[in-house]
Amino acid sequence: MALDNTGYSTCTESLSVPVPDKEKEPVEEASKETPPPTVKNASEELGCVVSTEVDPPPQPASNNNMSFQDKLAAREAQANQPRKKIQGARLERGRFGWGRSKRRKRQRYVEKNGSCNVQHGNMRETYRYLTDIFTTLVDLNWRCSLFVFVMAYAVTWLFFGAIWYLIAYCRGDLDHLEDETWTPCVNNVNGFISAFLFSIETETTIGYGHRVITDQCPVGTMLLLLQAILGSMVNAFMVGCMFVKISQPNKRAETLVFSRNAIISLRDDKLCLMFRVGDLRSSHIVGANMRAKLIKSKQTQEGEFIPLDQTDISVGFETGDDRLFLVSPLVISHEIDVRSPFWDMSQAQLEKEDFELVVILEGMVEATGMTCQARSSYLAEELLWGHRFIPMMSLAEGFFDVDYGAFHHTFEVDTPSCSARELALAAARLDAHLYWSISSRLDEEKWEGPNLTEQMGKSTDSESVREEDGPTFIVVGVTNTLDQSVAGEQNGSVTTDQSVSEA
Repeated sequence: MALDNTGYSTCTESLSVPVPDKEKEPVEEASKETPPPTVKNASEELGCVVSTEVDPPPQPASNNNMSFQDKLAAREAQANQPRKKIQGARLERGRFGWGRSKRRKRQRYVEKNGSCNVQHGNMRETYRYLTDIFTTLVDLNWRCSLFVFVMAYAVTWLFFGAIWYLIAYCRGDLDHLEDETWTPCVNNVNGFISAFLFSIETETTIGYGHRVITDQCPVGTMLLLLQAILGSMVNAFMVGCMFVKISQPNKRAETLVFSRNAIISLRDDKLCLMFRVGDLRSSHIVGANMRAKLIKSKQTQEGEFIPLDQTDISVGFETGDDRLFLVSPLVISHEIDVRSPFWDMSQAQLEKEDFELVVILEGMVEATGMTCQARSSYLAEELLWGHRFIPMMSLAEGFFDVDYGAFHHTFEVDTPSCSARELALAAARLDAHLYWSISSRLDEEKWEGPNLTEQMGKSTDSESVREEDGPTFIVVGVTNTLDQSVAGEQNGSVTTDQSVSEA
């Protein structure tokens, strides 16, 4: 039903709804208004700071000239306008709610596959690589190694082929190809291609028999000897490089696996840091031994900052447990004692630490006799507190079956969240309490024994006992009487004997 505006002409000022002015009122006032039922409070759902900004509708020149219906429609249009969300910096969801700062991920020093994440730059003494050219070629990747291998043979073939062509050209063998009375340096060499083929036959000792050197060319004879010697050297060098590169034990390390996570739990009532290692091949690693390094930033007492300080972690060097018989997967244990860098580290502190634990397995490959090294690393967030590895070995009919499907799996166990130091102090307090709380029957009976006068009354009648003022105590209820006979000085015919009884 349409409303008649004539009836409200006298009460326009009393029924007018104030519209916020953009210049006089800040934008934040719009966020304080109660949102309509269709608009949800985004700040409660997202858990972060959200401010809303509402663009005011176009205002007329004067509010007094608007009717009540127009003012009501403008108010509804203002309330139904979409709100712009200005979202602040999102924070990472913590364990018990919002507001936890996002933890910066540590750059690995050693990757999980064992490769070292270190690049050498600004090396000015590059000539040192040429002094050890054999190792340089072995360390190249396969693409560069194959390129060097092909180019070494191709360049020598082309070089000596050009020399053979130059000899034939200088002697005039190319001008007497049809002359049967002319004796060339090399038979059947009529151009560069044939000279190149003769160079290949000479260096590879193929010798098809069609192109052959004659005895009328002493220069060719010297060149033949030189090419045979240099060709043997190039062949030995390049084949040796390829053989060493193929037989490198780096690929053998691919079958040595480490657990995805390391764990910290109790073993024999002591906190231990443990990880698992296994060998996937049937051929064993001879003389395998394990080492561990803690990579962490350190500042010395003099103020020197060491960004990657390496601390040795004992995994049984004193007891010989670091020497492994790696036939089946083994759990390597590091006991957290006073010498361990994890001595003062609790579960809460472990979540705040920033370090890297590098583990190294070394041994000799049984098949080739070459030394092999496998590496891996664990960051602080990859250490699971209060976990234990799932057993993966079972006894089958006539052999032991190893299930590598459970190699990385762990399960939770009851483990105190305190540090090893606090655990040792608690155990020491418990031992001291039990020691002093044991009642000794002997301690009770020693105060009930006979007094000193009764004990001394049993002595001989000739002894004189001098009673002392104050209490007398008998230790363990037994009185030891020691008779000491002291010979005095003889004065004439008189001898003085003194007997002393001591308790």
